[in-house]
This record gives sequence, C-alpha cells and structure tokens, in this order.
Amino acid sequence: MRDMQRALDPLLPPAVAHRAEEIGEAKARLPILPVLGLGGLAGAFIAMGAQLFTVVTTGTNFGFGADRLIGGLAFSVGLVLVVIAGAELFTGNNLIIMAWASRRISALLLLQNWVVVYGANLVGALATVGLVYWSRQWALDDYGVGATALKVADAKTELSFGAAFARGVLANALVCLAVWLAYSGRSNTDKVLGVVFPITAFVASGFEHSIANMYFIPMGILVKGDASVVAASGLSPADLSDLNVGSFIVDNLLPVTLGNIVGGALLVGLVYWIIYLWPRRGQAAAVAPAPVESDPDEE
Repeated sequence: MRDMQRALDPLLPPAVAHRAEEIGEAKARLPILPVLGLGGLAGAFIAMGAQLFTVVTTGTNFGFGADRLIGGLAFSVGLVLVVIAGAELFTGNNLIIMAWASRRISALLLLQNWVVVYGANLVGALATVGLVYWSRQWALDDYGVGATALKVADAKTELSFGAAFARGVLANALVCLAVWLAYSGRSNTDKVLGVVFPITAFVASGFEHSIANMYFIPMGILVKGDASVVAASGLSPADLSDLNVGSFIVDNLLPVTLGNIVGGALLVGLVYWIIYLWPRRGQAAAVAPAPVESDPDEE
C-alpha cells in the first residue's frame, strides 16, 4: 500500500529536476520531422488559447482585474493542450538548458531544437490566425471580438523595447514554472492543476509570451483592415499607425523572445540546475571509488 501511495504522490523538486534533465535530452534528440509536426501543433494550441482569451474578455464589465483573471483562465487551455496532448513549445523547451548544463546534449542540439521549434510554432500560430480570420469569428458581438483583438495587438506593439523584454522575462518564468509543476504530476489532473495557476497569473498580469503574440498581433493586423472593427474599437487610424508587420517583429517579437529565454532558461532552468543537479555532479566526483590496485602478494 505504501509503495502504491508513493507511485501516486507528485514528484518532489529534486526528482523533478532529474526528470526535466531527462526530458530535455529526449526532446533535443527527437528527429526533425516529429519536432516540426509537434512544434506546429504547439503554435496552434497556444493560438487557440489566445483566441479564447479574446472572446471571453469581450463585452465583460466585471472590472479590470476580474476580466484579466477570466482571460487568464481561458488562455491556460493552450498550455494544457501542449502538456496533455503532447507538443513542442519553444518557451517550455527553454528548460532543455538543464540537459545542456549537465553535458547530456551539445550546444548545437540545444540551439537546433529552439530554432526549429520556434519556427514551427510560428507556422502553427499563423495557420490558426488564417483559419480564425476566414471564419469571421472576429465579427461576433457586433465586431466586438475583432475590436478586442485590435486593441490587444495595438497595446502590444506600443510597448517600449525594455518593457516588452521585462514582461517577456516574467511571462516565461511563470510558463516554465507551469511546465515544472506539470513534470511533477503523476496524473493528468495533477498536470492540469499545475499548469492553470501560473499561466493564469502571467496572462492576468499582462506579461508577454512570444508564441501567443504570434497569434495576437497578426490577428490585429488583419482585422485592422475592416472599418467596422476599427469603429467598434474606438481607435483612430493614427492610433493604429504602429500596428504593422515591422513593428510586430522589431518592437515586440524580438524583445519578448529574448526576455522569454532569460526568464525560462536562466531564471528557471539554470537556477534549478544549480540547486539540484550541480551539487550532484560534485558529490559524484567526491565519492567515486579510487581505483583498486592489486596486491603483489596475491598474484
């Protein structure tokens, strides 16, 4: 009975560190085609969470904080799908740095995974943007959904480089902590509960996630061309002057991506590696048995 209970209990942090290291190595060594497919799915999953956020925060009047809380809960479906259904998400894969720090993979394998997954996430997110746009879902609530998408995208492209970077750091620290908690879970229920609260916190706080922004900002750019959406948003053409592809890439995606790497890889991955895995390497070297020399009298 005690053994069964241990099998059901969530993993403790030191065991989670070992698991993250092993999973990181496995992810880095996946063949390219599965990585591309799973990366595309992750981009689509996060995009669906972003579109749900857009819908549920349209027309609400509970107050700023409550509206953000509801939106954060809705957005968390994206990472729930990534974790439970299985997909490769760039921001979560920042934890692969733990396998690199333990010298289980090379820097080349680490960077290759990040670049390929990031590109696949972009394709999956943009494909979802296209499908949602063509569905005219943004015309719901008398173009209110489109107006929300437009205002969200406009606000993101108006951030300064420093603010976007800092929000990216904070966002992916919480995303990687959500993945960390999911690694500790033994059941899908454990994993969902581990994911929902940190993701809700980052979204409600207004932090910036590079893959989510691959949906939010392109959708805003597309609906910007519809006069009914612009009218419903209450924004003027002058207000929307910064909402374009160049601003999306330079003013948002670049600083947010850099911030995500710092928040996920450095502040979560490397910090936990130093705490739980670095001492293990030193201890292993310290307790390694000395080579046994044969006794000449016994030969």
